[in-house]
Order: sequence, then C-alpha cells, then structure tokens
Amino acid sequence: MTSASATETVEAVFRIESARIIAGVARIVRDVGIAEELAQDALVAALERWPESGVPDKPGAWLMATAKHRAIDLVRRKETYARKLAEVGRALEDVAPPPEPTDADDIDDDLLRLIFTACHPVLSTEARVALTLRLLGGLTTEEIARAFLAPEPTVAQRIVRAKRALAKAGVPFEVPGAADRAARLSSVLEVIYLIFNEGYSATAGDDLLRPALCEDALRLARVLAGLMPEEPEVHGLAALLELQASRTAARTGPDGEPVLLADQNRHKWNRMLILRGVESLRRAGHGPYSVQAAIAACHARAVRYEDTDWPAIATLYGRLMALTPSPVVELNRAVAVSMAEGPAAGLTLVDALAVEPALKDYHLLPSVRGDLLERLGRGDEARAEFERAASLTRNGRERAMLLERAARAARSARAPE
Repeated sequence: MTSASATETVEAVFRIESARIIAGVARIVRDVGIAEELAQDALVAALERWPESGVPDKPGAWLMATAKHRAIDLVRRKETYARKLAEVGRALEDVAPPPEPTDADDIDDDLLRLIFTACHPVLSTEARVALTLRLLGGLTTEEIARAFLAPEPTVAQRIVRAKRALAKAGVPFEVPGAADRAARLSSVLEVIYLIFNEGYSATAGDDLLRPALCEDALRLARVLAGLMPEEPEVHGLAALLELQASRTAARTGPDGEPVLLADQNRHKWNRMLILRGVESLRRAGHGPYSVQAAIAACHARAVRYEDTDWPAIATLYGRLMALTPSPVVELNRAVAVSMAEGPAAGLTLVDALAVEPALKDYHLLPSVRGDLLERLGRGDEARAEFERAASLTRNGRERAMLLERAARAARSARAPE
C-alpha cells in the first residue's frame, strides 16, 4: 500500500471511529478535551506506522487500543493515580489493552455519555453545537466554520472554551440519572435539531442546503435512538429528521434555486427515508418533536400537494402551540389555516403576529404575508412584503427567489382584469 493510500485510509477510518474512540478514552481520563488529544495522538501514530506496516485487519480497534493505552499511561503518570484507578473501577495491570472492545454495549454506553457531556446545558447553544460536531460528527474546526459561515478562529475558540468550561464545572462523564435526564435530553435533542435545520435551510450564504450537516444530524439522531430506545421523544426527533430529509432532492432546482413545497416533484422524495420516518413515528410519543414529525408525515402521505390534509396539519400545529408556544409555531399554524380555510383566515392570524418583537427581523413573516396577499389578489401589497422579506434574509438563494416573487406580484398587479 502506498503512503498516500494509507493516509487516506487512516483519515477515513478516524472520521468514522473518532466519536467512539473519544468516548472510550474519556471514560478513563474523565475529560473530553484530553480524550480528544489522545485520540489525535492515536491518529498520528497510525499515520506514522500504517504506511510501513500496512493497515491492520481491524483499523478501528487498533486506533481504540492505541488511544486507550496512551490514556492508561497518562493516568499512571498522574499523582492521583490511586483515585483515578478507583473511579475507573478496573485493574490497569502492566499489560497492553485488548486489541478491540470486548463489549459492544459498553462502547455504546460510552458514546451515550459523550453525547450528554458535549450537549451539557452549562455550555451555550453555539458551544454545544460546535463541540458536538467536533466530537461526535468528526468535523474539523475548518469544516464547522465553513458549515456555519463563521470565522475559523471564532469556532476554534468556542470549542476550546467549551472544553475548559466542562472541566472547570467538573461535569461528570456520565449519563445523568433519571431526575436530570429529561432536562439534559432536551438539550441533546435541541442541538441535533439545530444542526439539521442549519443544513436543511441555511440561514446565510449562497446555498439553500448544506447536505453534510443534515447527514451528520440524521446520523446522530439514529445513534441516539439506538442508544435510548425507551425514550419516545428520541424516536420523535429521528422520525422528524428522516421525513424532512426525504424531501431534500426536490427542494432545489437544477441551478440550486429553492423549489417551494407546492411545486416540488414528489417522485424525487426518498421513499426509504419516508418509510424509516413512519416507522420511527410509531415509536414516538406526544412531545414537540413527535408532533412535528406527525406534521411531516401528513405531507409525506400526500401523493399530490392538493391531497394534503391541511385541517389535520392545522390541528397538529395547535397541539404544538400548546406544548411549545412561540410566534414561529403560530406563523406555521397560520399557513396551515390559510390552506384549510382560505387566505383571509390565515392573514388575520399573520397580522396579529406583526407586533411580536421576536419576529421583527424574521424574513418568513413578510414572506408568508406576501404569499397570502398574492393569493387574495393584492399584488402591490404582496410585492412590498416580498421585497421586505428579501431585505431580511441572509441566504442568497432565498433572496433571489423572494425578489422574483416580488416582481411576479408586481406584474400581476399591473395586469388588466
């Protein structure tokens, strides 16, 4: 094997296995920052050795064993070795670690601990997202910065500060007990959902979609569902992401321009993801993610846009409002009501949201209002709303679409009756 191909293999294996390696090592050293450094040390060792010795039969196990061996050496060198030994609860005799993990469930437990640690509420939302993508998504700092259109030094600082904050707060590397799990789980789900949403509808930049972020979030949701099969809301999130991701191929045109739901070619919707989403929905509960998944399932079941069960969707949004009241949810409910009862009914609800401070600079409020005004034949007013929406969005593709809709509304207003 050439040096170049060995290097490519090392990097590919590390990308796949890094989360499990960091999780396994963190259980020994009890510090995710140190665990990541030791995992990187194992990567460097592989880059040095594999081009000469060849790629081992089980490269992931080799990296895990090497990282754990270094973790054990580090623990031995510390003055607090005896206390660490008691915490780890195992005899660290002077022998090499096993060539591969012997208990798959044990590794899963480590991965679950890592998810809960990276998403700890002691960190800001931005720090949780960056740290989760770094430790669990295997993304480099450069990749995270590019994905969120943030300066690389800013993202690097977030990750460094997040690790320090966890260490300073003495956050234990563990799955929280039943009393704290619900609150901590909500933080984990929120981070995964935020990552997916940024990939599904990018808030800024020249592309509407960032598929890699969607894939990372979907993978994390699937892992979490496998690790916590008894948690209905975990399955609710998994169902929601599967169903939303099923539409990805139809959401943009040949040149990357956005395609509205009404105009999407539903033959491009991924049936396998829809089936996976529906299956996860059967195991979901009645929480916010589960209700949103039920809404997505209503869209997935409609063979044509005209077949959409809008009254059911409006009802589900009403249920979501009861669970998590927010102006954004109410705006979505207004859209569903407009489809079920007519644009005038929807416009009444949208106009009531005009005074909401949270929606002052939210581009979708004037966008929705413009759509309703256009459907009511009020072209000039619709044009003004679409132009305002275009001025508020930071996404180039979305801005172009909104300006095009503004121009169309203007032409409609000038057309003779």
